[in-house]
Amino acid sequence: MAYWIKITYERNEYVIDLDRISAFACAPNGKITFWLPDSAIPIILTQQSNYKNHQQVLEYIQKLAAHSLLGSWIRIIYERNEYLIDLNRISSFCHYPRGKLMFWLPDSSIPIIINSYKDLDTYQKILDYIQRETGHKLSMDNG
Repeated sequence: MAYWIKITYERNEYVIDLDRISAFACAPNGKITFWLPDSAIPIILTQQSNYKNHQQVLEYIQKLAAHSLLGSWIRIIYERNEYLIDLNRISSFCHYPRGKLMFWLPDSSIPIIINSYKDLDTYQKILDYIQRETGHKLSMDNG
């Protein structure tokens, strides 16, 4: 079911289905970033610049986190930002020797690199997801 909101951003009006967004990034200062599907255009919301829209998206993220994290959504702390990512929308994963996983956020060019020695729990959740969804097992002790 679609979750449409209207956002004014950089003097343009957007009508966006938040259910089609594949990743959200939340910075410690409260800034929320997401990328429009099929365009790689980032939308960056802050409480100061766009309070109403910021609150709408924040409430959506909170509902999503509360209800969907048991499925394909995963919460990752990466480069001081908190990301909420739908792994079902990731189209490729790269596994490096010595416990490193990389993938790119859909609709953006941002790579996410997870190291087993820094975040073993997230690393293992992604390995489990890959095996469950693709049937391919990536070895943690590769290297």
